[in-house]
Amino acid sequence: MTAAPVLQVQDVTLAFGQVTAINGISFDVRPDELFAVIGPNGAGKTSIFNVISGVYRPQQGAVTLHGESLLGRSPADIAHRGVARTFQNIELFSNLTVIDNLMLGRHQHVGYGTLAALAWIGRARSEELRHRRAVEEIIDFLELAAWRAYPVGMLPYGVQKRVELGRALAMDPKLLLLDEPVAGMNLEETEDMARFILDVREDLHVPMIMVEHDMGLVMDLADRVMVVDFGTPITTGTPAEVQRDPRVVAAYLGGDMQHEEALS
Repeated sequence: MTAAPVLQVQDVTLAFGQVTAINGISFDVRPDELFAVIGPNGAGKTSIFNVISGVYRPQQGAVTLHGESLLGRSPADIAHRGVARTFQNIELFSNLTVIDNLMLGRHQHVGYGTLAALAWIGRARSEELRHRRAVEEIIDFLELAAWRAYPVGMLPYGVQKRVELGRALAMDPKLLLLDEPVAGMNLEETEDMARFILDVREDLHVPMIMVEHDMGLVMDLADRVMVVDFGTPITTGTPAEVQRDPRVVAAYLGGDMQHEEALS
């Protein structure tokens, strides 16, 4: 018996005035799956993330997480329901340490108020210790121990991207949205991030949607790939199926067949 999808996006259309950013997009994400979305700049990839996370509300369609609609909910509410996100441009507090940035990812799980926190007794103390244990596990998982007490702004770029992944994991997500996780990285940093993304899928069993321009990374890591162009879905399939589809070469590479190797 096939497990029910974690996320279902059905016939979603999003327009800004006369400009259609998403045009009838449909896909699902299955348990333990790494689902990738690729396409040229301006294809609507980030808009898809913004619809899922509640930043935009589409004019048409449905988005459900474990069968529960996400449309009309605030980004904070959707985060509480288990959708975590990383960003192409790093969104960390550079003056705070790695530990403090990761602890911010635990905020939605805090069940005590300000007075209890100030008193540092009872439930507040026990919860804080539990959250710190969770953060230390993520530090070990992402091999961040050497930087745990450093302000994030002092860290190499690739490590900062890893911290942002860790903050998303600190939320205990049911679904993880990765927005260009290796953008701006060198080869060594990209290889490290690829390894950690695989570990998230295989060890933590967190399903993911990844938007990424690095086609080598996408084709190596993704279980399935959806290709979009000008907000319209072209095809969805395994990496091998997508690479063989001539519509992908025409749309993604502008019909320049000499660059077909970029998809392999």
